[in-house]
Amino acid sequence: MKRTPLGPVMLDVQGLALTDEDRKRLKHPLVGAVILFARNYQNPVQVTSLITEIKSLRQPQLLVAVDQEGGRVQRFKEGFTILPAAQSFGDLWNSDKQNAPMRAFMSGALMARELLDVGVDFSFAPVFDVTSQESEVIGDRSFHSNPDVATELLAAYIDGMHSMGMVAIAKHFPGHGGVSGDSHHCLPQDDRGIDEIRQHDLIPYKTLVNDIEGVMTAHVAFSKCDPDIPTYSKYWIETILRRELEFEGVVFSDDLSMQGAIDANDQNESSIVTSAQRAINAGCDMVLVCNRADLADELLDGLKFDVSEKLSGRLARLSSSKNY
Repeated sequence: MKRTPLGPVMLDVQGLALTDEDRKRLKHPLVGAVILFARNYQNPVQVTSLITEIKSLRQPQLLVAVDQEGGRVQRFKEGFTILPAAQSFGDLWNSDKQNAPMRAFMSGALMARELLDVGVDFSFAPVFDVTSQESEVIGDRSFHSNPDVATELLAAYIDGMHSMGMVAIAKHFPGHGGVSGDSHHCLPQDDRGIDEIRQHDLIPYKTLVNDIEGVMTAHVAFSKCDPDIPTYSKYWIETILRRELEFEGVVFSDDLSMQGAIDANDQNESSIVTSAQRAINAGCDMVLVCNRADLADELLDGLKFDVSEKLSGRLARLSSSKNY
């Protein structure tokens, strides 16, 4: 099979098995990964077959990811262990500081083992967001509202993932826990300055930067820090994440079809190609476009990007097989 380096675009697929349209998109040289959703899952046998075909299309194999945090965000359920929400470990810590990290470790290991068994490379987990107010989109997805406690539990959870051979992807940088709005439906506004964010939201990143292999950016406006949302911001990705925190792993955008990403663009020039180009120019290694096949096709037709072995190798380090 001809070698096709992994590209900077992560897409989804339509259903329980690949269609001809799916195969065509996934063979496009700009594509490097696939994210699966609940609609792509029926049982372990079915999803293993789907992932096997996805990985047979290219060499090196396309990466396969899923959101399998536990609680409200768990795409694979039937035949999988129903995982607790992250906040349950924080609640346990409040009454049992000794056993809470152990439980977090066990949950991270179980999540990773079950996904690796069916061929998934990584979950977009864990959630690093430290809540500072009621947040409809984060809520019980956060381990704790105290950043030091959250960091302790995150470290244990990541150790569990690593013990099974799965990489950890922290989200949503620099933090989605300080806003009430849901960036799926709007562009949340966080009015805090960088010093306050450093002392709260960035503590888990600073402490655990060498334990995470990937970071996903937030579609949140931090207007006192930078006019661009983190997904489109060199300040957040290059200055804070890369230089100040010294993160060397892979940077993912959150889904560019979300309203937060759309609203952060100049409406006169807004397109999925513009969004992806802005994210890549800001420092994102991989951009996600989900649940909109029309936008996926528009992006693959219009994005100008020279796929390289350097990027491909960087992405392939997230593979569970490490066969690259």
